[in-house]
Amino acid sequence: MPLTTLAEPSHAIAMYGEPALPDGFTALPYANPDAPKGGAIRLGESGSFDSLKPWVLRGNPAWPIFTMPGVLAETLMLRSMDEPFTLYGLLAESVETDPERTWVEFTLRPEAKFSDGTPVTVEDVMWSYEILGTQGHPRYRGAWSKVEKMEQTGENKIRFTFNVEDRELAMLMGMRPILKKAQWEGQDFANPGLEVPIGSGPYVIENVDPGRSFTFRRNPDWWGADLPVNQGLHNFDQVIYEYFGDSNAMSEAFRAGDIDVWRELDPNRWENDYDFARATSGEVVKSEIPNERPSGIMGLVMNTRNPIFQDWRVRQAMIEAFNWQFINATLSNGAETRISSYFANSDLAMIPGTPAEGRVLELLEPFVDELPPGTIEGYALPEGSAQPMDRRAMRSATKLLNEAGWTVENGVLTNEAGESFTFEILLNQSGSAMSSATEMKQIAEIYIQSLRQLGMQPTITTLDSAQYIERTNNYSFDMTWYDRALSLSPGNEQMLYWGSDGVTQDGTRNFMGMNSPAAEAMIAEMLNAGSREDFIAAVRALDRILTAGRYVIPAGYSPVSRLAHDAALKYPDEIPVYGDYPGFLPETWWRDSGSQ
Repeated sequence: MPLTTLAEPSHAIAMYGEPALPDGFTALPYANPDAPKGGAIRLGESGSFDSLKPWVLRGNPAWPIFTMPGVLAETLMLRSMDEPFTLYGLLAESVETDPERTWVEFTLRPEAKFSDGTPVTVEDVMWSYEILGTQGHPRYRGAWSKVEKMEQTGENKIRFTFNVEDRELAMLMGMRPILKKAQWEGQDFANPGLEVPIGSGPYVIENVDPGRSFTFRRNPDWWGADLPVNQGLHNFDQVIYEYFGDSNAMSEAFRAGDIDVWRELDPNRWENDYDFARATSGEVVKSEIPNERPSGIMGLVMNTRNPIFQDWRVRQAMIEAFNWQFINATLSNGAETRISSYFANSDLAMIPGTPAEGRVLELLEPFVDELPPGTIEGYALPEGSAQPMDRRAMRSATKLLNEAGWTVENGVLTNEAGESFTFEILLNQSGSAMSSATEMKQIAEIYIQSLRQLGMQPTITTLDSAQYIERTNNYSFDMTWYDRALSLSPGNEQMLYWGSDGVTQDGTRNFMGMNSPAAEAMIAEMLNAGSREDFIAAVRALDRILTAGRYVIPAGYSPVSRLAHDAALKYPDEIPVYGDYPGFLPETWWRDSGSQ
């Protein structure tokens, strides 16, 4: 599809093609405008929190404030979860840009107000963008560095002019949380804290019990309740978050009826372990939510800042020793599908084991001398074995390690300097959004049995969430569990994940410490692709670089989300293409009016 170009103010903007919904639409297709309002939903989180500011690096924030887009702090535009990358006006009533997207201009809705009744002004918008770009989390800084000028161009208008060619910037400028300047001015914004943020969204925060719970309460005076983009969303009077020490405690709380929803990550348990009283009585039901988004990457990441993981042959040996077929059969009865590349399950993915061709090959060829084997020729993960020990893979791993200068003496793998191959696998006792702590530990424990056969000396360390976040933010680990969800429209955020700045800059998602000019060049191609076809080629080339880079030992994924929940909780019949993704639960759900 051709690029979207806006010659005049519009209600929406798409990265490619035209927005699916015309001006004057009545509701998002995955929302139910007739959903009843009222009642409460109780959700669980693992770990703890000591801050209500997820927009800064420091502290251990209450993440639902960030992961529920627009619930507390709204953005100028709202992303549709039913299109790869389209934004519709929220705080902004219109957006305008030039065909080359060298600038973008937003017009604020004059009726927009914060929860304390004060208007949302251009001054608030400009302050929010500057403070986030300079003192906020690193995720905001990349795009801000590409803004040449930010200016007020009318009573309710704000324009951003860019200093680089990057067509996605016109989209990103609509997606930053707008905070109230008067609340934070004069403070060190980079500091974490428990001061309740004032936002313009449908909810306000109350009943904060640090580290244990907090509540979103629906604001009856919310300014945006009648906007078409909000119809059928934000239906609960209260969204209550309870925190638990680990996923096992949270699972037990769900079974006892103390929380209303449980995301089941274990397909074996999903099939065989729902015979508890609330499930057999019908109080709890099971729903499978399909999605069409990429698999993303999930597994054990090797930190190449540690010299032992800098050689691709060592990393390939680590992958060979990971017997996925046996692990999958042991832990999930073979139900999981292994992640074959970072963008698997989508048309953005490379085809494993096949050579690059066409435009993908053209993009990769200038970097042929720096790319590891398999990037261009074709790369696929080892098949593994149904037996606990995959002898073929272990022979291959031993050969690679020998080539990299590691040999076994007296049962210990050492290099020429006599240093043993010793490293730590760091785990979070609270698990993650995509993996349970139990699953992570079980996988690691099976894996280290194979590693010890190679003469390696791995150890497992499990930390509470606060300690884990501190260590991973400054990359103080050798290997850890890594979850990275990816969208159907990857863009600037990819630099935060894989860019060379992340080798030394704290708080990025570049856990592996990769420094690849080829990867950065593919990201630049993605950002300025002149057609959907060129965009797909650039992403497929990036997928090859990441996968053949052998930074992560991939585990499995499921193309459906498994949600067990209170039977009185309902969701729309039409599921967005992103499925169970931020913006779906609890935003589109409601409680049956007969049970409120």
